[in-house]
Parts: sequence; C-alpha cells; structure tokens
Amino acid sequence: MAGHFEATPGGGAAVALDEVEISILRSLAVQLLELIGPGDTPAEGEDPLAALFAEGPSKPPSDPALARLFPDAYGGPDGSAPEDKTEEELRELSAEFRRFTEMDLRSRKREDALAVVRTLDALSPAGDGAAVLTLTAVECRAWLGALNDLRLTIGTRLEVSDEDEGENGSLYRLPDSDPRKPMVMAYLWLGALQETLVETLMP
Repeated sequence: MAGHFEATPGGGAAVALDEVEISILRSLAVQLLELIGPGDTPAEGEDPLAALFAEGPSKPPSDPALARLFPDAYGGPDGSAPEDKTEEELRELSAEFRRFTEMDLRSRKREDALAVVRTLDALSPAGDGAAVLTLTAVECRAWLGALNDLRLTIGTRLEVSDEDEGENGSLYRLPDSDPRKPMVMAYLWLGALQETLVETLMP
C-alpha cells in the first residue's frame, strides 16, 4: 500500500503516507484553493437563490494555469470545434458556455481540493508521522478531481508536453541541480497516485 492506492471494501481506497507526503499533499491542495479563489457567498441581505444563478465570466482567465483548469468549451486545445462555425462564432459560443458553467465548475474544483485538505487533516499519524489514508467512494472521486487539477496546474507551470512524460521523456532525466526538479518529482508522484486511484475504481 505504501506509495499507491489499493481498493477497500465498499468502493473506497487506501494509501499509506508518511509525514512529508501528507505535508506536501496538503500544501499543494491549499495552493490550488488559493489559485481557484474564494467561494462566492451571498452578501448580507442578498437572495441566496439569486446568487446561485448569478452569471460567471465570459472571457477565459489570463493565468495559463487557470485557463488550463477552465478551458474554452469550443476550440482551443481542450475544446471541440463544430466545423460549420467561424472563429468569431466559436468565441461567442465559448463565452456563452463559460458564463453559465464556470461558477459551478469552480465550486466543484474548490470542493474537491477542500476534500483533500479535510481528509488529510482527519488523519491520526503514528509515532513516526506515517498514517493510512482511507477514502470512501465519494471521497475517491473528489481526490481524483483534485489530483487531476493539481497535475494540470503543475504541468502548465512546467510547460510539460506529452513527449516530456514518456518513459524516455526529459522529465525523467533532469539533473538534481535543475531548480524544477522538486516540482517535477511532485508532478510525477501525483501522476502515480492518480493512476493507482483510478485502478482501484475500475470494475
């Protein structure tokens, strides 16, 4: 179980983490929360229902990492583009889609990252600082979302390409003197956690 998730009864998963790993995961999740931003809570006297249906932004974020987390729905690296639409029409479609979906997406990503923090904070480490993190099926889905968002964010900051990640990719050949090495190691480790968590959820 050390270093990778294993399935548990009831559709959950468990992983053994040491004190350093717990600290790193929590720190990264908190940084992700800071990147995504605070939740929008209704102001005093404001109708909570009206706030629930408030429109979001129509333009993509200027921060590349946020733009990767909240990509355009049509066109762009993560979007599908109808062939019969012009670039201007695609921009308008993307803006309309973003306006009515980004707030909900931000809220979900925030909840996923918060689930990571909460489950880590609930751990009871042994004398050596190690602990076994046991997740329910619902928590597994939140962790998957957060791990994916963390990898997207770090990968964007590192400007990682598919070629970099292959078995012979440059990420595996960085010298210890490279200032990116700690973040690259975290990126690869998160990928391993994500992969084994996915495997535990497969039928």
